[in-house]
Amino acid sequence: MKNNLIAGLSLAFMAVAGVAHAQQPDQNAPVSKYDYHDAFGPTFYSKNGTDFRAASGEPGAHYWQNRADYQLFARLNDQTNEITGTEVLTYTNNSPQKLGFLWMQLDQNLFKQESRGSAIVPLTGSRNGGHGQQFDAGYKIKSVKVMNGPNASDVKFAINDTRMQIFLPKEVAAAGGQVKLRIEYSFVEPDYGSDRTGILQTKNGKIFSVAQWYPRVAVYDDVLGWNALPYTGPGEFYLEYGDFDLSITAPANHIVVASGELQNPQDVYTAEQQKRWAQAAQSDKTVMIRNAGEVTNAASRPAGKQELTWRFKIKNARDASWASSAAFVLDAAKINLPSGKKCISVSAYPVESDGNNAWGRSTEYTKKSIEYNSAKWFEFPYPVATTVASVVGGMEYPGIVFCGSRSKGRDLWGVNDHEFGHTWFPMIVGSNERLYGWMDEGFNTFINTLSTDAFNNGEYKASQIDMHHMGAYLTRPEMEPVMTTPAGMKEKNIGLLLYFKPGAGLTMLREQILGPERFDYAFRTYIERWAFKHPTPDDFFRTMENVSGESLQWFWRGWFQNNWRLDVGVRDVKYVDNDPSKGAYIVLDNLDKMAMPVTLEIKTKDGKTNRVNLPVEIWERNTSWTFKYPSTTQIESVTYDPDKAMPDYNESNNVWKK
Repeated sequence: MKNNLIAGLSLAFMAVAGVAHAQQPDQNAPVSKYDYHDAFGPTFYSKNGTDFRAASGEPGAHYWQNRADYQLFARLNDQTNEITGTEVLTYTNNSPQKLGFLWMQLDQNLFKQESRGSAIVPLTGSRNGGHGQQFDAGYKIKSVKVMNGPNASDVKFAINDTRMQIFLPKEVAAAGGQVKLRIEYSFVEPDYGSDRTGILQTKNGKIFSVAQWYPRVAVYDDVLGWNALPYTGPGEFYLEYGDFDLSITAPANHIVVASGELQNPQDVYTAEQQKRWAQAAQSDKTVMIRNAGEVTNAASRPAGKQELTWRFKIKNARDASWASSAAFVLDAAKINLPSGKKCISVSAYPVESDGNNAWGRSTEYTKKSIEYNSAKWFEFPYPVATTVASVVGGMEYPGIVFCGSRSKGRDLWGVNDHEFGHTWFPMIVGSNERLYGWMDEGFNTFINTLSTDAFNNGEYKASQIDMHHMGAYLTRPEMEPVMTTPAGMKEKNIGLLLYFKPGAGLTMLREQILGPERFDYAFRTYIERWAFKHPTPDDFFRTMENVSGESLQWFWRGWFQNNWRLDVGVRDVKYVDNDPSKGAYIVLDNLDKMAMPVTLEIKTKDGKTNRVNLPVEIWERNTSWTFKYPSTTQIESVTYDPDKAMPDYNESNNVWKK
């Protein structure tokens, strides 16, 4: 047995040595940066699945998340811009741990002159921070109490920049324990709050777009525990789900719109306006609730009161926002959902924004965007979708968005479509925007490309993107990787790295790697699995791989985890026995760090043009690849990536010619 074993090993060694000799590197190959060990290494995932998050990318058998239900009461003083509020938070601890304190987010504190966010604004300026506004910014916390039935007792709290830690007198029990807090507070609304909240001056009054307007409980999860990162402006939000009950008191000449469904229309609209609302709820065409000519007519508001209180409810949402103004033109139309349910699209804007080439089409744009995405991905979950003309260029909240008041035409379609596209990411799929902004902005940018192509028979259909040009720009060596926190990116790069690069990556994954059918099924599955839950990047990556049946770790590494570049060259064409009729050997080189599938366009002397598609696995253990093409006549040219669908930054070596 021993001699036979030695003989067998010797034969095996000789066979391997022969193969190794046959596969010696091509001495004529150009110098390459590509390392297939880096691209295709097996250690992309650093941890195994758990009871909370399965290795397949779906929530585990014991997945949990905490819950936050809010009753919110606010009064707007439109002269001083002050908002006075009372919040009743019912917090449910579904985690396996007892909690002795809670962390709250105090986002308005960003606008204090001494905030961290203001301190890091560069001399060149920023959309974040206070923009030099001199006003009494930030929350004034009057009291924090724990409620026990009808009784309430003060609790200790500590404020540090945009966070507040509340020290509970008794730990909240694990696995379903609850605590109820009552917080009284006030703040002055900034004129321009980091392009997410603010006040627009119009000839008929101020438009208040009010967001981050109540202390919001931070997320406690199985990944980081308390997610208590400060709010410095670039990173957005990570919030728990729950039900919201809103009561907004505003001057009686104001109209208030908000997240959710209005509960008391009979108190805040005229009888005629209530009839118009009923018509709009049944109409696919936009119905005017209050037209431009009625804005300054006192009869367009209920008579006899100085203030009115508007009551709204929204369920299973992660946030709520509102807008208030005496200047609103208001219109609405029905939204048709795949299940047969109906909801309503609403637009609120000043007379300056009116017109069919501008905000007169806003309701139509929102309606069509939501109908498309509901049919394609997951049904819109809210009763109302309200778009507000604002000083804010574009910002999303559940059931309500703020868009630039001067937008019109293609631009207005784009911002409406984008901001309501955020319904799916991160309102339905509740990723951590503070850390992974690309998981909402990038995913949303991707779905916007499909909804835009579909809108109104392609009215605003975009031209084909040249990914050679775009890839060269998106993978410049000085760029950070996509998987960088928003606060860790140069501000000039945020639009590219949170929006365009991940969006383009999903387009490539859909169109060039998986194909639309497999991609769409996997992407829908991801949304369904993580609807109203908190996924991480691994949960997305694992779901796409498990559902599509493809290992995509080489793709995640190159496009998301690293800022790698793609450079594939067509080096040479040689004929078998120097005879074109016997076939040709075509030689390709991978010259930079990224791997991608290959498409070649081959033109022959007889005038024919053929395509060859090679899988990404040709680069799994090679830096150069030679394959036999069944030519029958002389080859005139070989072109790599003829449709410019891959991010190859160096076109100089993409074409071989005779």
